[in-house]
Amino acid sequence: MKVIGLIGGMSWESTAEYYRIINKTVKERLGGLHSAKILLYSVDFSEIEILQREGRWPEATKFMCDAAQRIERGGADCVLICTNTMHKMAPEVQSTVTIPLLHIADTTAIEIKKRGIKRIALLGTKYTMEEDFYKGRLVDDYDLDVFIPPEDGRTIVNRVIYEELCLGKVVEESRNQFQQIIHDLHTRGVEGVILGCTEISLLINQEDSPLPLFDTTAIHARAAVNFALEGHE
Repeated sequence: MKVIGLIGGMSWESTAEYYRIINKTVKERLGGLHSAKILLYSVDFSEIEILQREGRWPEATKFMCDAAQRIERGGADCVLICTNTMHKMAPEVQSTVTIPLLHIADTTAIEIKKRGIKRIALLGTKYTMEEDFYKGRLVDDYDLDVFIPPEDGRTIVNRVIYEELCLGKVVEESRNQFQQIIHDLHTRGVEGVILGCTEISLLINQEDSPLPLFDTTAIHARAAVNFALEGHE
């Protein structure tokens, strides 16, 4: 079994889900007392959030590259960035290590394509929704049509992520707001929704949506297991 390297803590609430899903999936596939071999480097999210908010992306990139290098030195066979937003610097992170970086957008797009979906909505932080590092990869590499909510919807989604979910708060009114946003996207002809922030699945699940939901946390975690168990079973 290969060793999975995780850059976590962004937030630790969702990183705990990565740990749970990875180990649960390994147990399901191998049985008995099996669990995953994991190296976790968990950051102080407050430091990262300040860099994001102030637009100090070069400093954030150095932070992430250092984390990846620590994981590689620790003996991991791959590295995952356990957050969608910080894939903004995924190419730079990959360039500083020799082990593969399993990109969250790639693993998610593969699942979307398997379902035969073309018109996909993206919910996440304002950086993920509004900038091109994530949407552009889905469009250019996987020929998907990507939709995001209007500005008021994006503001709601971003606020709920940072002010509630990253603090472990699950608020019913916020769930209702997300459901309305998804409904509005549905009326625009969207065929599915990417939960493009690793905390969103703490708030909504498939029962809350008339459209297929693609939970990036679960998809990314299972992709890590596929990598780790390749040739092992």
